[in-house]
Amino acid sequence: MKKVLFTLLMMNVILHPIQAQEKEYVILVHGGAGVMSALQEHPEQRDMYYAALDSALQIGERQMQLTGKGVDVVLAVINYFESNPLFNSGIGATVSAAGQFELDASIMEGKDLSAGSVAGVKHIKHPINAAYAVKKMTPHVMLSGDGADQFAAENGLETVKDNLYFATPKTMKWVEKFKEESKKNGTVGCVVLDKEGNLTAGTSTGGMLGKKYGRIGDAPIIGAGTYADNSGCAVSCTGHGEYFIRHSVASNLNFRVKFLKQPIEEAAQEIIFKELNSEEGNGGLIAVDKEGNYTMPFNSGGMFRGVLYREKNTGYLTEEVGIFKETKKMIDEKSNLVGAFTHQRPVTKEDLKIFNDATKGYKEKLVPLSVGTQVVAGINYLFICKKENGTKVSLKIFKPLKGKPRIIE
Repeated sequence: MKKVLFTLLMMNVILHPIQAQEKEYVILVHGGAGVMSALQEHPEQRDMYYAALDSALQIGERQMQLTGKGVDVVLAVINYFESNPLFNSGIGATVSAAGQFELDASIMEGKDLSAGSVAGVKHIKHPINAAYAVKKMTPHVMLSGDGADQFAAENGLETVKDNLYFATPKTMKWVEKFKEESKKNGTVGCVVLDKEGNLTAGTSTGGMLGKKYGRIGDAPIIGAGTYADNSGCAVSCTGHGEYFIRHSVASNLNFRVKFLKQPIEEAAQEIIFKELNSEEGNGGLIAVDKEGNYTMPFNSGGMFRGVLYREKNTGYLTEEVGIFKETKKMIDEKSNLVGAFTHQRPVTKEDLKIFNDATKGYKEKLVPLSVGTQVVAGINYLFICKKENGTKVSLKIFKPLKGKPRIIE
């Protein structure tokens, strides 16, 4: 019997040879899934989400350059999401039936299967940091409610006295209206294959709008909403949590990749569209395997999502963001393509000087800018738009690479 098992194992290795990691690193993010037809009618709001997804990926890229560790990237990205009122996590959380904000988060590292999570917390400013602290500082995996809040306070994590901190009623007025209209399943997440070949996953949420009785969804549950295993893949889910729990979606995908040697995209498609569906399991996921293959499927009307990766041999960087079926390519260093979108802030003299200095040596495909043009500052670039004959022209500028002049689109 042992010989038979050994023979079958060897056949499996031959049929599914181990591939070398072709990408130096991969970063994927999501900001929730659901019916998003309202955004089709409000392009300015849609562009705000595109901008936020791009910012999240650029924060991840910057952190990757600083430490090269996936866990640091996941924490940095989700901290950003938890501080952005556009998303249902941290300060953008939805309210429970009791009129309170109850937050969940989880994180897992694939190198040793260590994990931590918090559920139903009301006073932790960044639940993802608390989840990481549970993983690092306790023998447990999950803490919940008042106990988790107490743990965070005793260990120096940033907390807020008033639970209404998460409400931000003035800035959230139109966002909350949109959430109600769209029935969006709000969760944020990040999965990473880092420079050392380690996989990490993290998820954070404010939960379901109007939830009762301390309801907890899939986001803080390891194996349901979050999972990472260096021998399989890293997964973060978003959607109707009860179904994702019943189908153990995150670990389900990992086991398909790890034990069945199923391609990650094929496995994810089967889970999202066959095991789940838009009526029973509305939502999606992001995932990356140890070779850098990634997938971002969803069975809902849309999913806020994005990917950024750098190729190992060429060093080329690629970035895409999406809401609906198609994705918008933001960076493609192979073709010198730089995508962009519009923002609303008038150009100042200082902006103009930065723009003129930054574009020296570029082949420009845009009329010269002037004070009053619309612009917003990014991490290492500017977004520019100018109305020409009623048409918005957009531009994204990056620091030029040495010896490689960039074309501005």
